Amino acid sequence: MGYTFIRHIISLAESYEKSPEYNRYGPGVAGFKKWIYLTEKSAEEPEPYWEGKENGRSAESVINTLLVHLNRYAKTYSKSAIYDSDFSTQEEFIYLINLMAFGPMTKMQLIKKNIQDKSAGMQIIRRLLKYGWVEQKKSEDDKRSRVIALTSKGKDTLEQQMDKIRTATNIVTGNLSHPEKMELIRLLDKLDKFHHPIYSENLSAQELLNTVEDKYLPGKN
Repeated sequence: MGYTFIRHIISLAESYEKSPEYNRYGPGVAGFKKWIYLTEKSAEEPEPYWEGKENGRSAESVINTLLVHLNRYAKTYSKSAIYDSDFSTQEEFIYLINLMAFGPMTKMQLIKKNIQDKSAGMQIIRRLLKYGWVEQKKSEDDKRSRVIALTSKGKDTLEQQMDKIRTATNIVTGNLSHPEKMELIRLLDKLDKFHHPIYSENLSAQELLNTVEDKYLPGKN
């Protein structure tokens, strides 16, 4: 084995330590191997074509458009899943699912969990209380605070519709293979981790774009 090969391995290791994936994959050999595999795979695959590319349409524009489209497709399937049920909106069953998965939480915690503004979230919570699907009760951690909790009626209502909701969820992921789903989760989770701190700052519309561009975008810090 020549020293040229060893120097190449060292150079790759240095590049890995400087890459954004280093913190995600870790300092071990397994992470290093995974990074090499994904890097080589990315280099082998040709850059995808998209409509308008030859006219200068950016990758960022395509990603934004596709995310909007996927959100609209998902809402269409969700409407079908709750057709002829007690649910009137997709947000109602999503709120119940979050309470079932994560347990009781304050109104604002529940609203933020669903990435909604306060006024829209409060309207949904009021409907859920009116239907008897959730209840307000004292927090076990802080008796001075009140939390929203799923009721047995809410759980039963949700469970009656869960088969259709799961079908809608499966349809949204379409024809992706399991490895593709795992890679999509990694990419979307990375984007979510980028955007959530920004969302949590509750910046005004007037200052949002400039603040994010100066403070959060790569190469601006």
